[in-house]
Amino acid sequence: MSRLLALLFTSFALLQSSFAAQPNVLFILCDDLRPDALGCYGSKHVKTPNIDRLANEGVRFANTFCTTSLCSPSRGSILSGLYAHAHGVTNNFTEYPATLRSFPSVLHDAGYATAYFGKYHMGEENDDPRPGYDTFVTHKGQGKYYDTEWNLNGKREVIKGYYTNVVTDLAMDWLKQQSANKPWCACIGHKAPHSFYTPEPKYEHSFDDVRVPYPATAFMLDDKPEWIKQRLYTWHGIYGPLFEWRKKFPDDSPAAVKDFENMVHGYWGTVLSVDDSVARVRAWLEETKQLDNTIIVFMGDNGLLEGEDGMVDKRTAHEASLRIPLIMRAPQLTKAAKVIPQQVLTVDVAPSLLALCGAPPMANIHGKSFVKLVQSGDPDWRKSWFYHYNYEKQFPYTPNVRAVRTDDWKFIHYPHGDGTADKHMAELYDLKNDPGETKNLIGKPEMAGKIEELQAELAKLMLATGLDSKTDKMPIDEGVKSALPDAKIR
Repeated sequence: MSRLLALLFTSFALLQSSFAAQPNVLFILCDDLRPDALGCYGSKHVKTPNIDRLANEGVRFANTFCTTSLCSPSRGSILSGLYAHAHGVTNNFTEYPATLRSFPSVLHDAGYATAYFGKYHMGEENDDPRPGYDTFVTHKGQGKYYDTEWNLNGKREVIKGYYTNVVTDLAMDWLKQQSANKPWCACIGHKAPHSFYTPEPKYEHSFDDVRVPYPATAFMLDDKPEWIKQRLYTWHGIYGPLFEWRKKFPDDSPAAVKDFENMVHGYWGTVLSVDDSVARVRAWLEETKQLDNTIIVFMGDNGLLEGEDGMVDKRTAHEASLRIPLIMRAPQLTKAAKVIPQQVLTVDVAPSLLALCGAPPMANIHGKSFVKLVQSGDPDWRKSWFYHYNYEKQFPYTPNVRAVRTDDWKFIHYPHGDGTADKHMAELYDLKNDPGETKNLIGKPEMAGKIEELQAELAKLMLATGLDSKTDKMPIDEGVKSALPDAKIR
């Protein structure tokens, strides 16, 4: 009997040890966060010491991009490791498929306690709990900066207060209930800094003395496609309503730049509260001695145009629309601060997290774990990738977009979708010498070879995910289909 008790005790001790060896995951997702709104990515005005500290103790990915610059498709790609046309969330109104695996659901099956708190934004009018999470707390639609109605794991309640503080409270309440003998994965989905930008009162006037002009590229449109010029006076242009910061519009008068400035100030103000949230959760991890056994991921879902080429919002394949911040503090990944210059994508997050947690990998996905890249370098890491956005009738200011971005070049074109010739001018940028995309080289005769090269690369990359670049549909040829994993031809 004593031998049996000893065996049971040993087994229990080994089980506890295995739990301790598995890192926790704190996944923090912001909405529409530009990298340059953070101190560690070079902001001159927005002070984010707590987010910066994560970067200074871990990894800052200097060139991270979304594969579709739109909230729901990008969130689906982060969770699944798949391009939007494969996971199926191709607009802001579609549910993440209940049967499709995500990194939290894989961790859940691997023994993790899992929870989601905040803006989920897949299924606009659905705030019900989703599969793969022990606790799921969200709301319908965009939520409000103040007094949002939440679905608290099945029970609706209006919680008074500022969104960023409330979602942090909800997450921390759950974290405090977790057992030390079981790893956890907590996802916090901030509303900030999505429009309509509303800072906390303590941050309302933080940037009053900072002048914010329209960017120079807003007036460098002679060699741009006509649709970009037409967008100037719309909901997604600098002369439009600017997410209600401009009450009378359109307005292209010089004085109206003040409305633009106020909009940017409001955006920055919401980021300061996110930095406070990071500080609160980190302090708790330190107090409970869980910090160094917790992988902390801080990122945005897509980029945001703030006047570049005269545009606001996202959706386009221009740099400000594509770029996102990605920071990871994970002693399991690196114990020394690193900056990674290679191109990393939203679809790489899921496989990387699962690898770090020792969880089973998801099969047939488009993303790739960056663990080797960070730890020892990866000579086979990508040097090119493609961007994919489909026209939305609700927001007709942006056409279909297909683009390829290499380390040094970008080619963008706008297929109409019916197999006929493009109706908009294409764009070609030498990113090495023109990172601000100020000179469209598409009309230069000497660029014909480069254009042909990039078009071929785009076609190859699309086909690798199951898309025919000519028809923009799955390949008809069965031989091609059979050569691709199932997930890539969904």
